[in-house]
Amino acid sequence: MHLAQVNIAEMIAPINDPVMAGFVNNLDRINALAEESNGFVWRLKGDEGNATAIRVFEYDFLIINMSVWEDIDTLFDFTYKTAHVEILKRKKEWFHHMKNMHMAFWYVENGHHPTPLEAKLRLEYIRKHGETPYAFTFKSRFSIEELKSYEPKS
Repeated sequence: MHLAQVNIAEMIAPINDPVMAGFVNNLDRINALAEESNGFVWRLKGDEGNATAIRVFEYDFLIINMSVWEDIDTLFDFTYKTAHVEILKRKKEWFHHMKNMHMAFWYVENGHHPTPLEAKLRLEYIRKHGETPYAFTFKSRFSIEELKSYEPKS
């Protein structure tokens, strides 16, 4: 099995606003870095090569990032041990602080590319039930074995 991830962010301005230029100008570089990273499998993207135009939520200022990785360690390494971390450090320039959980990880069968609806459901689940083997973050790092014995709550 592979690890899927979703991360949403609330922009402080429309994507084409000059305030967002620092983020937009780094998208292609960081997405290419992800695709070249050890353990990368897939990422959600639209015609423009990224996911900023894909609307999953009714609020236009929420953008989504989804990807699939071989395992949690390769996702962690990309997130915190590459140039991606430079963008994370600057996120306050472009995004509001989100009070609700804005990320979730879950396991998918090899070859499966999760849909934005699947991601939305995992986010709703983690917000309602907290971290479980069904939806978790780096903090919990649930294993595939733990998922096999877990019954998701309704």
